[in-house]
Amino acid sequence: MRSLGRAEVEVHLVADDAHGPVGRSRHLHRLHAPPAAPATPEDVRAALLRVAARVGRPAVLIPLDDAGALAVDAVADALADRYLLPLPTTGLPARLADKGSLAGLCARLGVAHPPTVTPSSPRAAADAVRDLGSPAVAKWSRPWLLPRERGLRSAVLVRSPREAAALHARTAEAGSRLLLQAYVPGGRDADWFVHGYAGRDGTVHGGGTGRKRRARPRRAGLTTVGEWTHDEGLWTLARRLLAALRHRGAFDLDFRRDSRTGTYHLLDFNPRPGAQFRLFADATGTDVVRAAHLDLTHRPVPAPAPRPGRVFVVENHAPLTALRARTAAEFAWSDADDPDPAAYLWRRWRRHVVRRSRTRLAHGAQEILLTLSTRAREASPALLSGTPATERAVTDA
Repeated sequence: MRSLGRAEVEVHLVADDAHGPVGRSRHLHRLHAPPAAPATPEDVRAALLRVAARVGRPAVLIPLDDAGALAVDAVADALADRYLLPLPTTGLPARLADKGSLAGLCARLGVAHPPTVTPSSPRAAADAVRDLGSPAVAKWSRPWLLPRERGLRSAVLVRSPREAAALHARTAEAGSRLLLQAYVPGGRDADWFVHGYAGRDGTVHGGGTGRKRRARPRRAGLTTVGEWTHDEGLWTLARRLLAALRHRGAFDLDFRRDSRTGTYHLLDFNPRPGAQFRLFADATGTDVVRAAHLDLTHRPVPAPAPRPGRVFVVENHAPLTALRARTAAEFAWSDADDPDPAAYLWRRWRRHVVRRSRTRLAHGAQEILLTLSTRAREASPALLSGTPATERAVTDA
């Protein structure tokens, strides 16, 4: 919203965020309710056609997550006269977002990808970890189907066959297949990402290669601190992959560099803007989203003016880094010209910290009381020589 709002583009958001930080941005023109979950493609089509009628003129449509990208692809023909779309190859977003089919695409195109197994049972999952080695990476093939508040993450490290078997037992709950991948060893600079936008003619705009400096959770999570670090070999590899797939639209690729060979292994291909796309705002102000808007409205995209060294920080997950980089970073939430989203987020974050602190203090006090009570019981036979009533009093205390 900020990226387009600053360019004086009227921004509409289809999301359930009326009571969240995003809906408080001054760059939001109007918030529209999404279809109720779980939404079918027909539900998505109907909701987007209602939004188009309210907007009243053709608009660039940018899905912000994998579920949205797949839903829009499924109903693209019905939306083509109301929205401006990059129109990738039909069905390609689903093959890219699905972690299982991505492994097959990499094998066909000769792109390095970690050895991947799709176990059919908990026992097979345990055997797979023994074969792949520990730790292994466990992923759900369609992470957008994961239920909320169930403690399931899209990717985790499993350190034993028992952990893998227990995770596989939750397949029905997760809603998609469990994949197990060999862990690619790497050092501090192992995790990389490539963002950009493939235009109507296939030209890549508005992105670059970046290094993941911190993640949450560590080694298998979302980027909380990223740095624009140009790697010509990786950039060439990404463009070759995009050309082979004939992909059109935004993309967010995750790679891991093998410390033994220097090979970049493709881990994820997300057919939409990545969460840290603003890292790649260049000296002209062009980023992934602005490039998409310019291209889809048939206007020229400025020649790239890279700014390697830029840092992106998610402040609530990396507060110390945010304080150190206050004047030299792009922040996920904080912006002097649009302060309300960050102010709301920090209020909510403080309440969360207070609640957790109180809960931990209460649990700590209970543990201390239980420890004292246990020690009193253990000591009472040796220390007490009085009446049973005295013993009961000390034990109670």
